[in-house]
Amino acid sequence: MRFELFIAARYLRARRRQAVVGFITVISIIGVAAGVASLIVALAITNGMRRDLQERLVGSTAHVMLMRTAGDGIHNWRPLMEKLAQMPHVQAVAPGLFGQVLISRGAHSGGALIKGIIPADELKVGDLLQSIKQGSADELEPTATAGNELAPPIVIGNDLAETLGATVGDALLVTSPQGELTPLGLVPRYQRFRVVGIFASGFYQYDSSYAFMRLSDSQRLFSEPDLISAMSFRIDDLYRAQEVGQTLEQAAGPGFQVTNWMEQNRELFRALKLEQVVTFIVLALIVVVAALNILIALTMMVMEKTRDIAVMMSFGVSADQIRRVFLFQGLLISSLGTVLGIVLGYAASVAGSHYSFIHLDPGVYSIDHLPFAPRIVDALIVAAVSLSMSLLATLYPSSSAARILPAEALRYE
Repeated sequence: MRFELFIAARYLRARRRQAVVGFITVISIIGVAAGVASLIVALAITNGMRRDLQERLVGSTAHVMLMRTAGDGIHNWRPLMEKLAQMPHVQAVAPGLFGQVLISRGAHSGGALIKGIIPADELKVGDLLQSIKQGSADELEPTATAGNELAPPIVIGNDLAETLGATVGDALLVTSPQGELTPLGLVPRYQRFRVVGIFASGFYQYDSSYAFMRLSDSQRLFSEPDLISAMSFRIDDLYRAQEVGQTLEQAAGPGFQVTNWMEQNRELFRALKLEQVVTFIVLALIVVVAALNILIALTMMVMEKTRDIAVMMSFGVSADQIRRVFLFQGLLISSLGTVLGIVLGYAASVAGSHYSFIHLDPGVYSIDHLPFAPRIVDALIVAAVSLSMSLLATLYPSSSAARILPAEALRYE
């Protein structure tokens, strides 16, 4: 063991003539531990929220979506879909016809975004149909009598169902703004649909405004025979969505454009990242306060050990060695607090991720418990920040100790 480290450890273990110095040292260790543990837990929570939100978003939307630049729909879409399905990294593709409609039930009404789908294909690119809580999406499968049904099937979101006061089996009037031209002018097209399923994805934007129907039914409603408005793709690496999207756009030819899940939710993830940074900065102030306690404790220790310092310097110990003694002592205090904080914070985060002991109201937060996602890299970053702040706090007292003059310190001893 180095001489400086040996002396620093002895000073840390030694009994104090001034009890307040030992008390402040203990408070410094506890303060560092509390700051580090708080940071690790907070980062685990923000990581958990981001992970759950991303999983829900990616499950609810396609990784990549291809559409016409002019918004005139995709004609002769089947050969194109078969071609693009063979592109590298593409796992599944599904056609869809989107349209804004007004859905009403008696005196209740609400706007909705209709998506005409082929269920077997849609289930391969999104999970919304798998989140049905009431009823089933089985009736959305194409049937030979689909065009003859008086009330074709429709699946709506949970919040939209509450707005309409609808449940499974109820009839809804769906009105399309793309009307028919008659002698009396443009008359909106409308048709009655029967609710066969209600999904609850946990996202208000989907649960309050999304509805699914058969692709053939949506084409009749919007007077768009054998036309789709977009193709949805699921790829093998969702973080390569932009790169794969550009490849698909080039393969589709001129007049097409793509968007992906990252572009659609960029602002949301940017806000989550900002929240994580702000949380880190605010909670890092706890570590700053603990570092100030280390500064105070070392300053008082230098005052207490002035005679010892003078004696060591008179025996040939250099000023740099004295400076390192107190640098090591501050780092020992910080290291003890940091290790204790990492153990406590990581243990609490792991326990939270396994046992879900903090419950939330799913009606408000869309999740029933607070998610934790502890990461080793976060613990390393927090440890580096804690040790760096503590090192800065030791510079002044260690420099003060190195400037002590032995003759002046021992004059009155």
